[in-house]
Amino acid sequence: MLLEVQNLSVSYDTATILHDVNIKVDDMELVGLVGPNGAGKTTLLRAITGLVKWERDHKRGLRQGKIRMEGTVHFMGERIDHLPAHEIVQRGLVHCPERRRPFMEMTVYENLLAGAYLLNGKRSEFKELLEGIYHLFPVLKVRAKQVSGTLSGGEQQMLAIGRALMLRPKLLCIDEPSIGLAPIVKRDLFHRIGEIARSGITILLVEQDVAMTFAMASRNYILSHGRLVSEGTSQQLMQDEGIRKSYLGL
Repeated sequence: MLLEVQNLSVSYDTATILHDVNIKVDDMELVGLVGPNGAGKTTLLRAITGLVKWERDHKRGLRQGKIRMEGTVHFMGERIDHLPAHEIVQRGLVHCPERRRPFMEMTVYENLLAGAYLLNGKRSEFKELLEGIYHLFPVLKVRAKQVSGTLSGGEQQMLAIGRALMLRPKLLCIDEPSIGLAPIVKRDLFHRIGEIARSGITILLVEQDVAMTFAMASRNYILSHGRLVSEGTSQQLMQDEGIRKSYLGL
């Protein structure tokens, strides 16, 4: 078991965002996490990768109120929910955030270089990783000297994933990669995410596009109002009429 989340709950002041969530991700899987806006999907990823804990410490005593997290997160057999985010990244659990968020004033190449900070200046490994990303996303090689803030939305998303890959993830958590993208760009992006999975990198994919996620994922979880309402293979979930109508919009 690569990732195991047990009874995870997250509360902001008196509002509970996640309720006793349990998920598992095996090595070499592509697992989908789907659900409507406001279901708690992004909060779940942030809790897994240590970012909720950082917020809790950072905002203590401010008007936003306290953030409380309960439950456990294990990665590669080690409990990590007590670790800061940078130590979780060092173990190979990498978060590619929603809305892309490149360093806007830096070039494409500089963004990828920033993502490679764990290599500690190892030029040969950096060059190998960089060439792999340029092979996966050829447009990034073409745009290497271009300022990231001038890229299209699809190109920025490719850059965000490329930057995350520079961290050599064992598990890559990708949050809403298709948001705001045109259908043709979305299809191309999902094809490349599939290539990443086939290369041997385990992926936890958070998405609203159910059809495209189900076409790729080996298993899926459905999150609604902070609770897991169902899990199973794409075929199993599609055969459940109640799930299909209530949560998948199909």
